[in-house]
Amino acid sequence: MAVVEAGSQFASRQAGDRSGRAMTVLIGCAILLVVMMMASLTVGASGTSLFQALMAWASGEPIELRERVILFDIRAPRTLLGALVGASLAVSGAVMQGLFRNPLADPGLVGVSAGAGLGAILAIVLGGLLPPALAVLTGMYTVPVAAFVGGWLSTILLYRVATRKGRTSVAVMLLAGIALGALTGAVAGLMVYIADDNQLRDLTFWGLGSLAGATWAKLMVAGPLIVLALAATPFLARGLDALTLGEATAGHLGIPVQRMKNIAILTVACATGASVAVSGGIGFVGIVVPHLLRLSVGPSHRYLLPISALLGAAFLLGADMISRTIVAPSELPIGIVTATIGGPFFLYVLLRNRSLLDM
Repeated sequence: MAVVEAGSQFASRQAGDRSGRAMTVLIGCAILLVVMMMASLTVGASGTSLFQALMAWASGEPIELRERVILFDIRAPRTLLGALVGASLAVSGAVMQGLFRNPLADPGLVGVSAGAGLGAILAIVLGGLLPPALAVLTGMYTVPVAAFVGGWLSTILLYRVATRKGRTSVAVMLLAGIALGALTGAVAGLMVYIADDNQLRDLTFWGLGSLAGATWAKLMVAGPLIVLALAATPFLARGLDALTLGEATAGHLGIPVQRMKNIAILTVACATGASVAVSGGIGFVGIVVPHLLRLSVGPSHRYLLPISALLGAAFLLGADMISRTIVAPSELPIGIVTATIGGPFFLYVLLRNRSLLDM
């Protein structure tokens, strides 16, 4: 156990002891998330305010039916779902960057989100072809399960293509992600061609990425999968820290490397698949948030993973508030907002790490 702990502390020793700073950032991100959730429940085109409703409730006055519907049936599930999706995407990015030992890894950039999206698209268009018994069994879980399977398969394929003799090439990883994205795009285009009008509306929602369709039912479907995946990530922290030394060294430190990689792949697929299933293609959260935190709290996954969850949730809630207010009363797809922020940031990270792309 001592050697395992030594491996898990390696990343912290690389940049000095940042545990004090990490705890400060953790508390700050937790406070920020609470503030963003309160703001998300208040901001909107209708003018309904959470604080006014709370003041009315505290004074004993009844809350109007319109305000109850807006706050509890529209904004509340959207806020909770946005927080869960943001946390899952950020943590998935942090796990993938630790697994590939490179800050350029991200579920959206390397094809994992594309695979999850393809699984969901296939379920939307071809779900009616399922046997009646299976359709009844899966019910509302058909799309999230299909997205989960698609993300899981694409993650395994990506890892096997990019890894050779225990070493993972980021150049091969990115190229494989481009190829996988092109392939899934072709199949998705075929599905669009054969889809009917109702299915086309669903597919359009998918392609742009949005939280506008958030409901309590969707939250109950995707929430357990996301929470389960997030709950598993702290157990990966020691293994991911030891993996920075290389797979052989991590194995000598007592880390079950192959089992840890399998759990990491399953976790990323579960979190990304469930998120894509309910929100569509929201990119760049998984690369922006973990990289910013590494600059602040260091590379230790003991702190990086939980803080990524908090900051990722706050980040996506902020992007969602921008998307629903910048062109109010209409809504700008949230994927456009995150891409506008994340695209230049990814270019900055890419330029800083050009040496990592040498073949």
